[in-house]
Amino acid sequence: MTSSLGQNMGYVVFLSVVAALGGFLFGYDTAVISGTIDQVAAQYHLDPMQQGWFVGCALVGSILGVLVAGVLGDRFGRKRTMIVSAVLFTVSGVGCAVSGNFGMLIVNRIIGGVGIGVVSIISPLYISEVAITKYRGRLVSLYQLAITVGFLGAYLVNYELLKVAAAGNLSGGALLKKIFVAESWRGMLGMESLPAFLFFLIIFFIPESPRWLLMRRQESRALAIMCRIYRDPRDADQEANEVRWQLQHGERSDWRLLLKPAYFRALMIGVAIAILGQFMGVNAVLYYGPTIFRNSGLSDGDSLLYQVLVGVVNALTTVLALLIIDKVGRKKLVYYGVSGMISTLLLIALYFLKGQDWHIPAGMLLTFFLSYIFFCAVSICAVIWVLLSEMYPTAVRGIAMSIAGFSLWIGTYLIGQLTPWMLSALSPAGTFALFALMCLPYVWIVWRLVPETAGKSLEEIERMWER
Repeated sequence: MTSSLGQNMGYVVFLSVVAALGGFLFGYDTAVISGTIDQVAAQYHLDPMQQGWFVGCALVGSILGVLVAGVLGDRFGRKRTMIVSAVLFTVSGVGCAVSGNFGMLIVNRIIGGVGIGVVSIISPLYISEVAITKYRGRLVSLYQLAITVGFLGAYLVNYELLKVAAAGNLSGGALLKKIFVAESWRGMLGMESLPAFLFFLIIFFIPESPRWLLMRRQESRALAIMCRIYRDPRDADQEANEVRWQLQHGERSDWRLLLKPAYFRALMIGVAIAILGQFMGVNAVLYYGPTIFRNSGLSDGDSLLYQVLVGVVNALTTVLALLIIDKVGRKKLVYYGVSGMISTLLLIALYFLKGQDWHIPAGMLLTFFLSYIFFCAVSICAVIWVLLSEMYPTAVRGIAMSIAGFSLWIGTYLIGQLTPWMLSALSPAGTFALFALMCLPYVWIVWRLVPETAGKSLEEIERMWER
């Protein structure tokens, strides 16, 4: 291992932050939709299923992006693939702002979704490949934090643009007034193009992943980058030799190993918690929060302000989770967090069922929602990708994570598509009661079937599955 004295941490952090900007775009593109649903539904006369498609179409793009991201990253490199994702985000933002009809709006949302899928694989992969081993976990976690900051950024933009539209005194041409005043949803979606273009520009100031360069036999370029990371050429050469040895002697991933009982069991458990985690309400709140708040009788401005507070709690709690996840353990965080989620989901359901009859103030609904987001962000949102990256044996980790991640996106698409229908058919009270019910099998699976991975080596975890 290399000495910590010879590491250029400032440079490594810079590379990680640039790549993590892809996570910000991921979060923004995912959350900005929440402030536009009602406006788009009214303008294009959408029924509940069409509203679900407006939200879910980007998730279809994300699924497509996940499927091609690995191939693009391996063939063209991590840096070029991130450039592709930045172009997709920029095109999507501009295209949504000027879409002439609902069909073109859907096409541009799908383009942005492909960008989400690509960046969700490539950005953390790039960070892990440039990071110094000792700090890899913390640096990769910057990507997760960037996603929550993207959520918050989207909520703030939605809130501020709604105030601009309400004032109606924006100076400029007819197009600007259409985008930011008459149809402010266009501005909300279009503002994504600004950080996306910044991401596009700043990627040119970072190098290609040295690991990918070594895979491509570009030794001199890889060593030059490693010398910047480690400063001491001897440390850089030692690290390069370790990568070369791993590439030559490391275990090869083989999907047929997943048919072994122990590995197949781990795969199915990961798929189950990935899908179930989407049906416990968090994405329904992130996507449809303003609509849900409005159903409680709030004005447009108040509902978007509530969503901003949801984003603040989500981001701050993610920071807390990253600090304690290794100390408390994965399973305990799930027990504590999901127990709190069940309680707050039932309180939200009770509010929608009896709130008016019992004269419960709207501020209590905000308290319930913020408490729910706290418990969710500190548990399942923080744990899922950490757990999936640790629980699989080395020989099948890559393909198993791909399958579990694909399942997670399928679950995310389904909840985005079905939430408007559930709010209409089951009522808000019934919808949140169902989310509380779906927490129970999740906790049972983690309790009975998932081993605690905190503090254990990957080899110890693999032996646990074999037993």
